[in-house]
This record gives sequence, C-alpha cells and structure tokens, in this order.
Amino acid sequence: MSTAHAIEPAAGNEAAHAEELLSRVFFALSDPLRRSILERLREQPSLVSELAAPFDVSIQAVSRHIQVLVRAGLVRQSRTGRISTCSLDVGPMFDAAVWINRYSHYWQTQFDTLAHSLEKIARRPEKTETGKSSVNRTRSGRKKP
Repeated sequence: MSTAHAIEPAAGNEAAHAEELLSRVFFALSDPLRRSILERLREQPSLVSELAAPFDVSIQAVSRHIQVLVRAGLVRQSRTGRISTCSLDVGPMFDAAVWINRYSHYWQTQFDTLAHSLEKIARRPEKTETGKSSVNRTRSGRKKP
C-alpha cells in the first residue's frame, strides 16, 4: 500500500516551499466542488467513487480535483490495488488560517480607526442651513446652559 504525499522541499528551500504550498492550498480551496469534497472527508475517509457519487461529474473529473487537493496537502490518498481511499489532512488549512490571521491586526486597527471617526462625527453639533451650530443660544448669543 502506498500513500501519496505533497512534494518534499529541497534542503535550504523551506521558505519557498512553504509559499508554494500556501498557494496550492488557496488554489485548491477556490473551487466549490473541491470544498465539498473536503467537507465530505471531514466526516470520514472515503473511496473516490463515494466522493464522486453526489456530483454530476465523472469519477475521472473528481479524481482530478482530488489530485489538486493531494498536491495542496489537504488530502492523503492511499491505494490498495485499484481501490483508492482519501482522507482529510487539516494541517495545510491551519497554515493558511495562520497566514490569514496575520492580517487580523491590520483590519482590527482599520475598524477601530473607523469607529473612532464615526464617534467623533456623531458627537459634533449639527449645522443649520446658515452654517451655524444648532446649539441652543440665548438672544445675546450665549449658549443656553
């Protein structure tokens, strides 16, 4: 029984390999059928024919999608003769989530800045048609207490 794995990195080239795998993960996740396959594998390992059953595509087409998932490291495929069993490997998905999470600080800062600006706008007194503040004033021009 053999197991298909993602390509191993050459010595000293781990960073480039990590970037390539990340690109493969995002590419693999970009297709709705491949995401559906991953969803089904989340429940249990399955035969290729079982994975293909609910889709209106050939087993060969599903096999090609599975190979994309295997190259991304998201699926492990083991073969015994002509029988091919697929199982989910969430490791690369975790790596992608970590990469995405790097940007959460940036977006949180952007949202905080927006919230602060909106609060400042909400606290400003409204302007009247003449351009003067709508704060109530006495006849002498002083602000009412």
